[in-house]
Amino acid sequence: MKEIRVGIIGFGTVGQGLAKAMLAQRERLQQRTGIDFVLATVADIAVTSLPDEFGQVTLTNNAEDIFNDPTIDIVAELIGGMEPARSFLLKAMEKGKHVVTANKALLSVHGKEIFAAAAKNNVEVGFEASVGGGIPVIKALKEGLVANRINYIKGIMNGTANYILTQMTDHGTPFAEVLKEAQELGFAEADPTYDIEGIDTAHKLAILMTIAYGLNVHLDDVSVEGISSIEPIDIEFARRFGYRIKLLAISRNHGESVEARVHPTMVPEGHMLATINGAFNGIQLRGDTVGDVLLYGQGAGMMPTGSAVAADVVDIGRNIANGSVNRVPALSYLPENIGEPTITPMEQLQCPYYFRITALDKPGVLSVITGIFGKHNISIRSMMQQGHDSNEPVHIVFRTHLAQEGSVEKAIGEINALDICTAPTVKIRLLISE
Repeated sequence: MKEIRVGIIGFGTVGQGLAKAMLAQRERLQQRTGIDFVLATVADIAVTSLPDEFGQVTLTNNAEDIFNDPTIDIVAELIGGMEPARSFLLKAMEKGKHVVTANKALLSVHGKEIFAAAAKNNVEVGFEASVGGGIPVIKALKEGLVANRINYIKGIMNGTANYILTQMTDHGTPFAEVLKEAQELGFAEADPTYDIEGIDTAHKLAILMTIAYGLNVHLDDVSVEGISSIEPIDIEFARRFGYRIKLLAISRNHGESVEARVHPTMVPEGHMLATINGAFNGIQLRGDTVGDVLLYGQGAGMMPTGSAVAADVVDIGRNIANGSVNRVPALSYLPENIGEPTITPMEQLQCPYYFRITALDKPGVLSVITGIFGKHNISIRSMMQQGHDSNEPVHIVFRTHLAQEGSVEKAIGEINALDICTAPTVKIRLLISE
């Protein structure tokens, strides 16, 4: 039986998930592939011993031991971050080793360099676990939907943010309290910035767009807004209007340009994405041949992510065994056919909006605000006011018809500058049904 030997760099949550999956599924993988996948070496500077079940695995604190071992076929980089992860991947490929990574941040910034190095060294890069945890969305785009022009990508791609918004919706708990609870339960990191400010989601969207469109989409191409400004009152107004607030990644393919944005979005309660709650992820794709596809599952965690990394290891192992390395291009498109993106400017976006304006309850306030909206061609669909004590500011909520982002930003700037406004205006985009 063909033996494929694997080295893991980083024995944290994902590294342990991969190791456990390889051990638990070893016999099944032999039956499915005719290959014996062997975990040969683990490199980690902080681990002094491995669990008893990995007694045959070599432990080292030096990744060079993996790079310099000619018997290791595949290297799994599972430490995260930019460096030394980037250098480790490049060095492994220079040594002729295939690589697997779950590192979405690295790929969304340095992906072009990494995939070029893979092509140069005729090795494969597996990165299924970089988006959606255990959800096989990378494979779906690369292979299952290969006969499609992808028209849009929409998705909930961060379990921490989705958990927080779900708790706020179901229990009316303020953002700060839910975040603290999420940290205590292990759903949120001690520093949750990447999750709650949309950066993690933007990493993932950049990767999916690159595969979907055959374009080198970089993290900097994605417009990003987080959820830290969302308050229970916004959740309640959304409920009254028949919406749920979700942190969405959205990209539309206009042909000559593509949208790339991450922001809180009011999603109609009847929409598929509105029903995805807790720490789960859901990614909706539309192809011109297949129509709509929804992929749903656990977007993080030891075993779901370990499952995705193991799938890459098996795919690469099969290709090695059958002499078909790079049968499927890493980014689905042949390298020479991957171009540079033209990103649709945010100011050109058109969608309905929700505004919550906090202002003094004085005569003439509404006429001033609506006058500003009218000046910028923003048509109001409905208006509600909460609070009637003239000594306290009130919340005035507007929903608009389709409006242009550039005009909206100008109007909000003027409204926030008014003496009658006591807090920045909250703006949430509404999802357009397609």
